[in-house]
Amino acid sequence: MATRTLTIGTRGSLLAVAQTELVADLLRSAHSDLSIRIERIVTRGDRQQKVSLPEIGGKGLFTAELEAALLDGSIDLAVHSAKDLPTEMPAGLILAATPSREDPRDVLISRAGRRLDDLPPQAVLGTSSLRRQAQLLAHRPDLRFTVLRGNVDTRIRKVMELGQCDATLLARAGLIRTGLTEPIAEVLDIDRMVPAAGQGALALQTRTDDDRVRSLLAAIHEEATATALACERKVVELLHGGCQAPIGAHARLAGDRLDCVAVVLSPDGRQRAEARADAPVRRAHDLAETLVERLRSQGAEEILRTCR
Repeated sequence: MATRTLTIGTRGSLLAVAQTELVADLLRSAHSDLSIRIERIVTRGDRQQKVSLPEIGGKGLFTAELEAALLDGSIDLAVHSAKDLPTEMPAGLILAATPSREDPRDVLISRAGRRLDDLPPQAVLGTSSLRRQAQLLAHRPDLRFTVLRGNVDTRIRKVMELGQCDATLLARAGLIRTGLTEPIAEVLDIDRMVPAAGQGALALQTRTDDDRVRSLLAAIHEEATATALACERKVVELLHGGCQAPIGAHARLAGDRLDCVAVVLSPDGRQRAEARADAPVRRAHDLAETLVERLRSQGAEEILRTCR
């Protein structure tokens, strides 16, 4: 049997490479004759490590260079963290598959293993996420914040070894995929810290007309994850919020129904719009529209204008 080849593009970070290796292993298991080459690509978000993500601004901070490589044929497939993939894609590209989702929750990494409620007054949290900052301030308005960027292992070291801040929040999925779960002090429930849309999910992107790659990806696609992800991404799209906006959205399947919670906050955590609803699985986009209508009725669009 002739060997088929596939070139996968990824960012070069520890987490991005781990996620890409996971996808590569899934594809190899599904297609025994498949030869895979991994191409590491540096993105704008990777190059600008000393500035907070909202300050950099713009779309595709971690995806644009990968998308360009797809369009020029340098790679066949791009593996993204779904929460980093803008809701609008360049013409000619498609989100072709989503493997099974990992735990979407945020976790607290802290010095001395303190939980959120046990952090001292005026504790300094390191994060570049307005979503995390806003939800933390809603719960603990005394907290202070500093920009914390870098690979997941770098951010953990900045807290645990270098003492640059008292704690940080990270996605549990990323820590599981990189084998760095030991420093976790607390797992935050979704009702307390609504994740970013797509958190814990992988988005596999390819060219719209590349039937060969889309056929290969069909074997590792999970429809339940895709349905939940579509609803979450639609919420962000309808709110005209980018990947760095203080918007949380999480959907999950419960039998034949899809349940979703969404939240919009001001960066200081003082203004909040929140909605929860459910609908039949086949009406994921209608569910998103219902949620956004409820959020708008609570002033969500006015809140988001303060962040732009």
